[in-house]
Amino acid sequence: MTGTDSGGAGGAGRGTDGNERTFAALPPAQGRAFAQTWWGRAWLKALEDTALDLGQLKKGRKQARDGAVGAVSVRPGRITAVVRDRDGTAHRSDVLLQQLSTEEWDRFLDMVVERAGHIAALLDRDMPPHLVEEAASAGVELLPGIGDLEPECACDAWDLCLHTAALCYQVARLLDEDPFVLLLMRGRGERQLLDELQVRSARAARTRRGPAGGGGEDAGEGSGSGSGDEAADGSAGIRADEAFAARDILPPLPPPPPVPQEPGLPPSLDTEAAPPPGIDADALEFLAADAAGRALRLLVDALSAGHERQPLDRELTPGQDAVRLAASCGDPLIAVRLAEGTGRQRADLDLAVEAWRHGGAAALAVLEEEWQPEPEALARAKADLAGAWEDGERPQVRAGVAGRWTVVGADVQLRYGRDGRWWPYRKVRGRWGAAGPSAADPASALAGVGAGA
Repeated sequence: MTGTDSGGAGGAGRGTDGNERTFAALPPAQGRAFAQTWWGRAWLKALEDTALDLGQLKKGRKQARDGAVGAVSVRPGRITAVVRDRDGTAHRSDVLLQQLSTEEWDRFLDMVVERAGHIAALLDRDMPPHLVEEAASAGVELLPGIGDLEPECACDAWDLCLHTAALCYQVARLLDEDPFVLLLMRGRGERQLLDELQVRSARAARTRRGPAGGGGEDAGEGSGSGSGDEAADGSAGIRADEAFAARDILPPLPPPPPVPQEPGLPPSLDTEAAPPPGIDADALEFLAADAAGRALRLLVDALSAGHERQPLDRELTPGQDAVRLAASCGDPLIAVRLAEGTGRQRADLDLAVEAWRHGGAAALAVLEEEWQPEPEALARAKADLAGAWEDGERPQVRAGVAGRWTVVGADVQLRYGRDGRWWPYRKVRGRWGAAGPSAADPASALAGVGAGA
């Protein structure tokens, strides 16, 4: 049985059995390229590299652009549509593409399961270059190459004709919206693929858990069509209230896996395909590496004793995050770009980075924000200044604005933060910069910079 998609290029077009999808005729494509995605363009490149008659290719492109291609049927190894000439004559046109073997599908699915990002990309209707490259490394060619598209047409042309060319151009629009169309042509429908990925993911999870996780190697395998009381891996589940009631008799959870020694490597964006306009691949790789490092630190913190009592980090503003990035990487070229991107002078960014290294976002706020303490907070600050030193040891300080006191006769300053802590500052080349971490009292803060006398 064949389902029909009555929508446009973004329609679902799913057949009820998953082995055939039919897409309604698309509207004319005036004023737009047939392929927007890199894999759609790769499909057209295979078509154009195969064609012996570029004139037929040009005519086919115009036929597709004018809306002469009817509903497109996609099934394993074949795409089919009726294409009309300008005089209205209809021709059934087919383009064949070799299906992947069972062994090739096994290698492809195992490769996808190994990296959660591959599954997420496919579910998001995306086919990132590294997925195709890793598949090729495993001996599985997803995208067609030269000579892989075999045309058949009722017009009796022995080679690619304008009708089969028009069909291929139309299919490029479908591929743009959904790479599962290509995977169906290679032999597997979306539902079948997702079911197989679910089974393999569950099997891999059980293998990682080992005997303590329960269940055998083949437990829970199936098509994913079990009852609502079964978990995703096929094991029987129980009600939440029953599990809570049995909390004191259930066996303890297995210990967590060991923490990695270093962050994982982010995906490489150095591919043959050029990035889309406006996308900076180097910047994306840097941000991905930074995210991996932050994820590892979050994991270490989550597994440490007393982590539940630690305050949650505040969400950073773009300006704060730029300072954090500059403080963590130490690359002067990246610092220049971060300064430009946040509208800072390089010297200003250097001061911000130094403050960040002494105390993160709180230290940065003391550097950049001016605030006038409320009367109660100001009274506490003055009491701290009066009682922090023994008689005769207290340095002479001059009160300034925004909770700042400067040591008379020294280029040293104390700043009172919103958190009630004291921050030491030193003037260098006419500019105040953070000189150390905060302290609970002003004497300790000044002692860190040797400015007590």
